[in-house]
Order: sequence, then structure tokens, then C-alpha cells
Amino acid sequence: MTKIAAGTSAGKSTAKSAARSAEKPADSSSVTSQTLSRGIRILEILAAHGGAMSSAAITTELGLHRSIAYRLLRTLELHRLVVRDDRGHYLLGPRLASLAATVERDLQQAAAPILRAAVDDLGVTCFLVRLDGDEAITLLSVEPRSSIVSVAQHPGTEHPLGVGAPGRAVLCQLPQHEWPETLSDEQRAATLATLEQGYASSHDEVIHGLKSVAVALQIRGSAALAVAAAFLSHELTDAQVAARLHAAAAEITVALEG
Repeated sequence: MTKIAAGTSAGKSTAKSAARSAEKPADSSSVTSQTLSRGIRILEILAAHGGAMSSAAITTELGLHRSIAYRLLRTLELHRLVVRDDRGHYLLGPRLASLAATVERDLQQAAAPILRAAVDDLGVTCFLVRLDGDEAITLLSVEPRSSIVSVAQHPGTEHPLGVGAPGRAVLCQLPQHEWPETLSDEQRAATLATLEQGYASSHDEVIHGLKSVAVALQIRGSAALAVAAAFLSHELTDAQVAARLHAAAAEITVALEG
């Protein structure tokens, strides 16, 4: 089975986050930790890269002396937040997965079997997206059990609000005065269209050749959410895919709110 990583382009968004962190002076406030900030930047850099990196490459990205970068990497490795491959290059570690699983734990546990049922019905990857600042981040993803080609939408994948169906399904739940100023006229119009038709759809916006459909999910006490599907092609119309996602969203709401 061939997998297409939908997070590849979205990794650029993570890179932007890392860049924004780098632009801010680490000592801009007496209540922040420069060391912790640098450690987090390493994790962001590795996430944006999407694969193993040498300590030299990480040091260059950080703009720090190699001895400082080495101490940071050793500390992260001690906590299993990063690991090394057989070449000695660094990767994000398994401990991050267990930490990520605790984010919105009740939501993820309730959504997992419901998304699985939707995946079995549609035969495509379905995932849960949450508002995170000015971006939409994937919390949970379920792939088809058997498919010649499937889309891998990894948890932690981010992309800007207003870009792609999941981002618009999240964005349309916010008051318009809270919409990012960076939205283009086209993105703003597409988000308004999402409000009117009750679902968002996109093609070629995040990954070339990839289509996506998403619907809003509103849970009391939670940030804006969306249930989405990603695929290369489908015999159903976008509206039919959206109808199945709406049903999944309603089931998740009932499971959490009764």
C-alpha cells in the first residue's frame, strides 16, 4: 500500500512557527526560560524537517554553539523526546507520541471508533483537527485498513487557517473580526462559502493532487474543531462525503455531551 504524507507541505507551517520563535529574543521576559525555549525549538525544527537531522544541521538551524546544542540534545534524548538512528542523527522520539495522546484525551478516545467507522464507510483517511492559535492542527488520524493508496495525515500536522478544507471548517466557527489579517480575498470568500454550504472542500491547496472535505465540530468547552477526510479521488461527491462527516461529528458530540 502506498501512502502519501499529507503533512509534508504542512511542515512548512511548523517551520514558520520555529522561525517565529527564533525571531523573538529568548530573554524578552524575566519569567521565560531561555534553555526551555531552545529545547522546544529543536523539537519544532525536527518536526518541520520531517526526518533525521545531524547535530551539525540542528546546530546551524539554532544558531548556537555546538556545545550548547549538544547539551540540549542530550537532555531531550534522556527524556526520550528525541532518539538517534544508526547514523547518530536525531529524530523525534516515542515519548512525544505518549504526550500527544493526552491532549484532549476524552475527545480523542470518543472520536477514534467513530472516525474508524467513517473510514470503513468512505475508504479514505479521516482525521480530527483543532484550532491552535492561527493554525489548524491534527489531533487524531485514522487510515483505511486496506487501500492501494492512502493519505497519511499525521497527528501534529499544522497548516494556516483558511488554507485547505480543515482550516476553513475551523476558521468559519470564529467571529470574522478574529480571522487572520493574512487571509487573501479568495480564502475569505471560500470560508464564507463554507458557512453557507455547511462544509468545506479543497483541491491542490495543501498537497498537489490531494482533495479534502471537512465539517465543523462544536464541543462545549473546547476550541473550534473539525472532522475531515483526505483522498486523491472518490466516487462520491463532496456533498456526500460531507454528509458522512456530519454524521460522525454528531456522534462525537453525543458521545461527549450526551
